[in-house]
Amino acid sequence: MFRTFMAATALTAVLGGAAVAHDTSAGDAKVTIVYDQKLPNVPGKSMKGVLVEYAPGGTSPAHTHPNSAFIYATVLEGAIRSQVNSGPVTTYHAGESFSEFPGDHHAVSENASKTEPARLLAVFVVDTDEKNITIDDK
Repeated sequence: MFRTFMAATALTAVLGGAAVAHDTSAGDAKVTIVYDQKLPNVPGKSMKGVLVEYAPGGTSPAHTHPNSAFIYATVLEGAIRSQVNSGPVTTYHAGESFSEFPGDHHAVSENASKTEPARLLAVFVVDTDEKNITIDDK
């Protein structure tokens, strides 16, 4: 059932152009907030869907997220290389998922291919008042 919910969320995020609330481009990754909804049964928390699109060979800087954030990410297209904390660098292919817990450090986030694009949907459960949900390493 959770898998069905996540698939529906991914489809809604990808197809729901009208839901775009924020769009930034940094380097070879385009990051777009495609869903932002307060959780009615969890006061002070929201769910945010973030579509990350990588050009061939594209990367995102090492980063963290707010301490209130739990993230569930699903690769929609291509393959993504990821490293969370000091864990192994892992390649996730379309249809595969991973999680990030509050306080985790995302050291590697990049397209595994130099010739094909890649996309992932990251679904955040985060404090509603959080404005900056990705904090790049300085």
